[in-house]
Amino acid sequence: MSGELTRKSAAELAELMAAGQVSAVEVTQAHLDRIAEVDGRIGAFLHVDAEVALAQARAVDSRRAAGEELGPLAGVPIAHKDVFTTVDMPTTAGSKILEGWRPPYDATVTARLRAAGLVILGKTNLDEFAMGSSTENSAYGPTRNPWDLERVPGGSSGGSSAAVASYQAPLATGTDTGGSIRQPAAVTGIVGTKPTYGGSSRYGLIAFASSLDTPGPFGRTVLDAALLHEAFSGHDPMDSTSIDRPVPPVVEAARRADVAGLRIGVVKELGGEGYQPGVLARFNEAVELLESLGAKVAEVSCPHFAYALPAYYLIAPSECSSNLARFDAMRYGLRVGDDGTRSAEEVMALTRAQGFGPEVKRRIMLGTYALSSGYYDAYYGKAQQVRTLIIRDFEAAFEQVDVLVSPTTPTTAFPLGDRVDDPMAMYLADLATIPSNLAGTPAISVPCGLADEDDLPVGLQVMAPVLADDRVYRVGAAVERALTDRWGGPLLSKAPAL
Repeated sequence: MSGELTRKSAAELAELMAAGQVSAVEVTQAHLDRIAEVDGRIGAFLHVDAEVALAQARAVDSRRAAGEELGPLAGVPIAHKDVFTTVDMPTTAGSKILEGWRPPYDATVTARLRAAGLVILGKTNLDEFAMGSSTENSAYGPTRNPWDLERVPGGSSGGSSAAVASYQAPLATGTDTGGSIRQPAAVTGIVGTKPTYGGSSRYGLIAFASSLDTPGPFGRTVLDAALLHEAFSGHDPMDSTSIDRPVPPVVEAARRADVAGLRIGVVKELGGEGYQPGVLARFNEAVELLESLGAKVAEVSCPHFAYALPAYYLIAPSECSSNLARFDAMRYGLRVGDDGTRSAEEVMALTRAQGFGPEVKRRIMLGTYALSSGYYDAYYGKAQQVRTLIIRDFEAAFEQVDVLVSPTTPTTAFPLGDRVDDPMAMYLADLATIPSNLAGTPAISVPCGLADEDDLPVGLQVMAPVLADDRVYRVGAAVERALTDRWGGPLLSKAPAL
């Protein structure tokens, strides 16, 4: 029975628990057993606390037995990206500089997961401070893709995507700064969403780039992702960038799964040279499928998307340079060389040299240079102007169509170590996802098949206007339903058995 439970969706598990057919403790234990069975080969989790998780599950069962009205995901286990603060578990952001740190407060996303009755199994691996596209930049070792253990699970939320794809958790949290939810979802064959910027709270999220960071959900189905999206999103007065508007009707849209009459734009600039042929083939088939379901498809040009990658790699490192200045060895975290003979400046320098990994150092240096006197206007200022042009591209496109579509990522999962020494090749993994981060618009990745070259998952990206998050779920669910019927089951059922 425990093996069967781990294969069920979050929505199915919630229904079983609500009907009294299974307890939250049983569901949680099944997933803890699965973690013990397979995570030694995958490395999705940095920290698992069975005692804490089972205590949370028992509390849900007690509340349900007492007749208390619970949320739609009460008792469902979840894997939590180790960039959200948690009072009962360490929070490291994948960095040695925070090794063993236990925060004094919960992130808003964490608090809302608890309030909704979700059971936090543990904290998942990530590229250090969410900087990367492969989860190889973690100070605690890489995570492996469940489809092929010699390939990456994407990044920076690769631990979360791998946990969901390998049935260690039905749901997971992630953060998306330049594609760090959608790209891992695409290469592991699951669903991942970047909500509208400001639609989910950043309070208690260890900051990488504050104008870009967006918490979002992972699930094995579009409905599961929508249920989690709804559970932790909404206005938060603790986050100055939080939008004081109701959460869009994402669950209703996921259940609707209908695209008849919807205008869908294929982004001209997000395809062609540099995109793997098998990725383009599956994407084109998904577009044809949408048309067969009654959508009206047209090509749309967003000319400034071509400049999104260089603009992003000035804006994000600049904000990272500022945000990571707080890790100074003076207040919390790692402290190196404090033997009473060194100055505070020397201790700070030694700590940052040993505590930060090479990719984090690279981005700090890039950002510090871009913000330095005499270069600010030439680099950071120009990048912000390009950002405005990209926002205008989106606005012009959404006057013509309701949603935009593209491949989520140019290639399938690449081999571990393949791009470690080539930062530019690594950065190109986010070529199609970065525009939505710069504009703050919502986007989702849903599985759309396997590439012919390697039988690895391909993702379809759906983008919508600000606060129209429900549209991406509506289109994603329609594609999912049609393709699941065509395949005779979910894409993950085609993955090699672990």
